[in-house]
Order: sequence, then C-alpha cells, then structure tokens
Amino acid sequence: MQNATNPTIRNEADHGPGDMLSKSRAWAAGRAKLATLAVAVVVAGAAATFAQGPAPNGAATASIQGAVTTAGAQGPQAVPGIKVELRGSEAGNEFSASTDADGRYEFSQAPSGEYTLAVNAEGFNAFAETVDLGPGENRSEEIKLELATVVQKVEVQDKPANVAIGGTDPTSTISARQFTVLPLAEQKFKSALPLVPSVVRTGDGKLNFKGAPETQGMLLVDSVQSVDPVTGSFSIPIPLDAVQDMTVDNEPYNAQYGGFSGGLTTIETRPPAGDWHWGIMDFVPGFRGKNGHLVGVADSTPRLYFGGPLIKNKLNFSEDVTYDVEKRPVRGLAWPDNEIWRQGFDALTTFQAVLSPQHLFSVNVNAFSHRDDFADISALVPQTASSDDGQRGASLGASDTYQFASGALLSTVLRYTWFDSNAHGQGSEDMVISPEGWGGDFFDTWARSARQFEFLPIYQFPLERWLGEHRLRIGVDVNHRSYSGTDESHPIQLTRQDGSLAEQISFESGGLLAAQDTEAAEFLQDDWKVNDRLGLNLGGRFSTQSIGRSAAFSPRVGFVYAPGEDRKTVIRGGAGLFYDRVPLMAADFLENPTRVVSLYDPAGVLLGPPTTYENTYLTAAPGEGYVPTRQNPDSSPRNFTTNLEIEREIRRNVVARVKYLYSQTQDLYVVNPLTGATGSAWLGLAANGGSHYHQFETSIHYQVGERSELNAAYVRSAVRGDLNTLSDIYVPFEEPVIRPDVTSNLASNVPNRFVSWGAFGLPAKFTLSPVVDVHSGLPYSDVDTFQNYVGGANTEHIPAFFSLDMKIYREFKLNMPGLKDRKLRLGVYSLNVTNHSNWLAVYNNVTSPYFGRFAGMQHRVDGFVIDVVK
Repeated sequence: MQNATNPTIRNEADHGPGDMLSKSRAWAAGRAKLATLAVAVVVAGAAATFAQGPAPNGAATASIQGAVTTAGAQGPQAVPGIKVELRGSEAGNEFSASTDADGRYEFSQAPSGEYTLAVNAEGFNAFAETVDLGPGENRSEEIKLELATVVQKVEVQDKPANVAIGGTDPTSTISARQFTVLPLAEQKFKSALPLVPSVVRTGDGKLNFKGAPETQGMLLVDSVQSVDPVTGSFSIPIPLDAVQDMTVDNEPYNAQYGGFSGGLTTIETRPPAGDWHWGIMDFVPGFRGKNGHLVGVADSTPRLYFGGPLIKNKLNFSEDVTYDVEKRPVRGLAWPDNEIWRQGFDALTTFQAVLSPQHLFSVNVNAFSHRDDFADISALVPQTASSDDGQRGASLGASDTYQFASGALLSTVLRYTWFDSNAHGQGSEDMVISPEGWGGDFFDTWARSARQFEFLPIYQFPLERWLGEHRLRIGVDVNHRSYSGTDESHPIQLTRQDGSLAEQISFESGGLLAAQDTEAAEFLQDDWKVNDRLGLNLGGRFSTQSIGRSAAFSPRVGFVYAPGEDRKTVIRGGAGLFYDRVPLMAADFLENPTRVVSLYDPAGVLLGPPTTYENTYLTAAPGEGYVPTRQNPDSSPRNFTTNLEIEREIRRNVVARVKYLYSQTQDLYVVNPLTGATGSAWLGLAANGGSHYHQFETSIHYQVGERSELNAAYVRSAVRGDLNTLSDIYVPFEEPVIRPDVTSNLASNVPNRFVSWGAFGLPAKFTLSPVVDVHSGLPYSDVDTFQNYVGGANTEHIPAFFSLDMKIYREFKLNMPGLKDRKLRLGVYSLNVTNHSNWLAVYNNVTSPYFGRFAGMQHRVDGFVIDVVK
C-alpha cells in the first residue's frame, strides 16, 4: 500500500537506477523478523482489548437475558438468528450476540452500568431501550419487534438463515464501520478488497479473485451490474461513505447471479435516513515532504455526505460526494518526474419514497469523472513513456419493491449506465523498448463510448412449508451493452543493449470500433430449510447471448449442515456452473489496427520482408488444429466451482474455519500470433483458453463487542492458465509486444499468504487498527531483446511481500452550538510501518547490465485522521 487520502506528510529522497537490489540477496532472516514483529503487534493489540472484555464474576458484573419476539397470527413468534447489541458508554463495554432457535439472547458478566439494548434487523422497526444494570444483577428483558411498515430491500441469500451460527464469512465481508476503522491506502472500496484472503493485487494494480482477474468477475451494486461495459473492469466508482457493506463471494451458488467466471463482489449502499445528518471527512490536505522540508500539497481528498427527510415519513434523500486530487509518488524515478497525477470526483444521489406501508420506490444517480496522468509509470517506465487515461459517466437507477399481503415480494430494478473512457501517450514519437525499460511515447491511443441497460425483476413467493420450509424466487435478467470507439497506434522500436534496432512493429488501418450484445437469463432459486440442522440451496439459470452461447444452462447446488446438538460445528459446500459475458472487445477484434513486424540485424539491415499479422478469429478444424476464419467463435467462458468448508465455534465469540475451493475456467478468449507454412501470418483470437485454481484456507474470527474484533487467515493456493487472455493483452492498456500464448503460473499465483486485521478498543476510548499482509513474491518472466520468454514464463519471483499498516484514533464530542450531535475524529496512521522493501519492478531482460535487480519499492506513508461525523 503506497498512498493514503487522509492528511499526509511524505518524506522522500531522489531515487534512480541505484534504488534496486540484486535478487541473489538472502531474505529469509528479514522475513522471519518482520513476521515476528507483525504477530507481536496484533497479539499486543488483542491483549489490550480483550483484557477489557467482560469482567470476572463478582459484585462489579451483571447479566441480562431474554427473548426476541414479534406478533404472529397465532400470537408472539420467536425471531431467531438476529443480532442483539448491548452498548455501554465506556470503551470496550459494547457486546453483541445472535438469538438462538427460540429467539433467546444472553449477555453474562457484563460490567455494571448504563447500557443501550438495541436491535436493528431487516424487516423490523429499529428497537432501542436504555437499561441500568446494577452490580450482581441478573436481569430479564423481553424485546418485542414490530414489522417494518415497508421492506427496505430484497434480501437474497445464498445460504439458508437460522440453520447454523453465522451465515457470512467475516474475512469476506467489509462493513461500513471497517471502512472507517481500518488503515486503507486509499479511501475507495477497491482498496479494501485485498483484505479478503482470496483477493490478490498484482504489481500492476490489477485485482484477482480466486485466481481470475476482475474482468472475469462481477461487481453488483444494489443487485445490478456496475462494471465497464466494454472490459468488465471495476471502473465505476462508488463514494465510500455510501457503502453499507461489501462482500466477496467465491462460490455464489444463488441462481440469480450470472455473467462472470471469477469472483462475485456485491455492494449494498446505505438507504437515506429518516432524520437529517451530515459528515465531512479528510477535509485537511496532505503535504509533501522533501529531504525534511515541505514542498507542496501531496493530496486533497475531501468527502461529504448529508441527507434527511424531504417529506416526513414519505420521501427521504441522501447525497455522498468525493473529490480527489492526488500526486502519488513512484519509487525508482527521480523527483519531481516520479508522480502519478489524479483528479476527479464521484457523487451518489438517492431518493427513497414510501408510497404505502408495503410499497417502496427508490431512484439514484451516480455521476463520476476521473483522470490519471502518467497512469502506468514505474521504475522502468518514465512519465514520458507512460499513458494517461480517463473515465467519465453516470448511471441512473430505479428500484420498486412491493410486499403482498400473503408475504410475497416483488422487486424490480432498472439501471441505465453511460461510460466514456480514453487513453493516450504523451506524444507521437515512436515508442522504444530497450533492455533497461521503456522510452519514447506510448504507442496506443483509444477512445470508447459505452452504454448499458439492465432490467431485473424478481418475484419471491410466500414461505412454503413442505418437507421443511421453502423460499422460492424466480426472476429475469435482461442486459444490453454497446459501444463505439477508435483505436490508433504508432510504431514501436525494440533495441539491443548497444542501441541498435532489433525489431520494429508498425500498424496499418486505424481501428473504427463498435460492438453490442444482448443477454437474457431466467432463473429459479429454492432456499430449502429441511430442518434446524440442514439447509439446501437449489437453483438453475438459463441464459442466451447474442455474441456468445445461444443457450447455456447453469445448475447450482449448495448445502449447510450443523451436525451437533450445540450447533457449534457447521459444514458447508456446493458446486455450480457459471457462464461469463463475452467481452465486447472480442466482437470487433478484426477491426483493431493490423501489426506489421520487421526484423533487423545488428548492422541495421532488414532481415527479409516485413510480416503482416492479419487480425482473425481461430476455429477448431478436425485434423488441422485451429484455422483462421472471419466468424466470431460465438462461445462464452464457462466456469465450474466447488467448495467444502467446516466451521467451528471453539469458544464464545471465537469461530475457526477450514475451507477448500477448486475453480476451473474454460473457453476463455486468447490472443495468439501464428504463422502459416506459406508465410502468411495472423494475430488470432480463439475461445480455447483456460485456468485452474486450488485454494486451501484456514481462518479465525474473534469478536468482542461491536468495537473490537480480530480476523486472521492463511491461504495456500495455486493458479495456472493461459497467459494471453484478451484482458491480459488489452486491459487497461494494450501490450506493446504480443508473444505466443503459453500455459504457466498466472501473474496472481501466490502460493502462501497470511493476512490479518482487527480493531481494538483501548483505554481512554482510543481505537487501534492494525493490518498485516505477508505473502509469497509475485511471479515474473525473464525475456530477451525481442521480449521472448527465457527459461519459461513466470518462473521467477519477486521477494516476499510484507506490510504492517496501523491506525489509531479517538472521537471527541463537539460541545459547540449547532454541533452538539457531532464528533471530531482525530488520529494518525502509518502504511508499511517497517518501511519494508516491497519491490514493484525488476530488470528482467537478460541482456541488461542490471539484469536480476529489483527496483521501485513501496515506502512508508504517514498521515493524520481528521473527520467530523455524527
């Protein structure tokens, strides 16, 4: 993590080619010391927190217990599986518990004092009551919940509720509070995703879910797709303060979900509140330090939210705005030409109308504009050879939810998205690739204008009782995507170490691009609670795509089983098929600029005539392998995923989990340069790629109250597949040199990873939040002058990654006129506390005198936290 958006002071020194390290240096001793330090920090924080937990039995403690019920047709009805909170005024005196099958809860050995007993459960009106627990008191407090006058959202779960403890993996869900508490490199939702053990960020910043890039995954915001319609990247921002929670699901067996072959990320935004509120964060800019002196502003990223009732109990409103100006330094380049410049904003406006006690209607507008100058610089890519990129657009969405008297629910969601993007180099000179890195001007310039429309109605039947309880849902998902654009390229020169020209790549016929796709899917889902110990998820999804498979059926099955009387052990598993969307870039692949390759000897003499690689599709021919064709393969990537996990509550508030996951993807679109026996050559696109991912994970979650928790996970994984997938070659920027496709370790292959994070309530109402990330070094390839692999692809590794990030803050009440319900949050943070050398680049050309040396590391960043919140 190398950037932060709270007020920052960065101290830097000039760095050039000398800021590097030979890969022959020993790393084992350093890793052991750093790992020991990380464990010590986490353990110390946990000890400081848990020492403040429930006091021992005695005169200074009390207990409270009772049942949670709601009115039913036959009288009071127990409400199992919901969270009850007991919140005190002192730090550490905050506890939570889930009701059991009979709706009962209990808090024992709580320090005596005044508390708020609260329940905020979906489908019920909020409950809050003040209770005063005297020393030694054993109090009984019944909680009666009232059904909400309107359903706030359609709750779609891929695991049956109330069968076992906890339905959501804590290591895969990031809540709104955790976005605030944890030290993040940027105050953006994508910065929190690597906290999930199965999510790996590669050196170029790409996110990977269970071994697959984000372009193969899916991001759903309030149940509908929110990705770049052309590439599938998570490029549409959401203001951080609008996020209620974010979940990564690697095995989403619910048949509602489709259009991806990687992981699923879902974001639920906050609905507008019924009372007026506001907050302002990061309103003080960060400053840049240079050799002990301030030299200017490093970043300014203020965030603002406000909202409330426009018409009491009828119409609510909320607004979330983020403005972003940053100068992000990159080690390995000399200051001041070592910065990525970023500027932009994103804003989410939401209106929610209560049309009747059973009818809710919402409208939201998400507008954004971002620009990155020198977006891809590194220690080997200076600003002059880098590319700028930008995105702007907006989405307009509407959702209608109606609850029938029978208990059935009809939810209808529509969203229209406009997304424009572009990228270009710094000039029109030829791009130069030498053994020491890039020079000249980046070769490719493109602009795209995309549109997407989605229509998603879901009907949830009333609860059916037959051999248990069935929650049936049917739905239709219609999605139309289209885009038009241009793509132009200028020549690329590959030079030898002595500066002589070895190869030139030129381009013909600048591309005029356009493509569209319509996908329609129908699905049926049954969440079947067989009994209090066993639940099944059974579903199927049938889909058709105009540029992919004309018919695809995706069966899914999942189960959850609690074998013991105490239900403290839970077994989960399942299997399912998933069909991905075809990238729009595949539909107009033939229109890309045509590559022409010329080879030269050391004296500069042309070696034979230039070779023109005609863009073509490749199709399998019996006995002939793959042959060129003008016909799109009309195939969609297909994924099979299966998993098995065992969860055990080993003591109160401590849950351990062991999990195995296997994922196989076929029919990925792969780019491959080929030459024929007659001298003809093609740059072919074929749907014949694939990947395999294995993951073994063990994790533990320790929860003490609402303010204190600890999560830790170890992941052992392996991923192999084709290296020339369409997204690897063209997203976010086109690769200058396209090598022949090979199967090897993928760029996200991290055999070993340990990640831990937590939040600990300290004395004097301070909160400490550490994040530890240790993993194997990312793979890379050695290459020659022509950028061909030497010794195999991705067989080398950057040294192991280690980062310890910390944040500590306290909130103070503002006893000022007009601000008495506000708090001032003050604190400090440090990213990469130990300033460990997490290298980002390597001289991998075997002809370079620097060959094998690493360059450009992530350095420590320190800053302040200054927020005004409710």
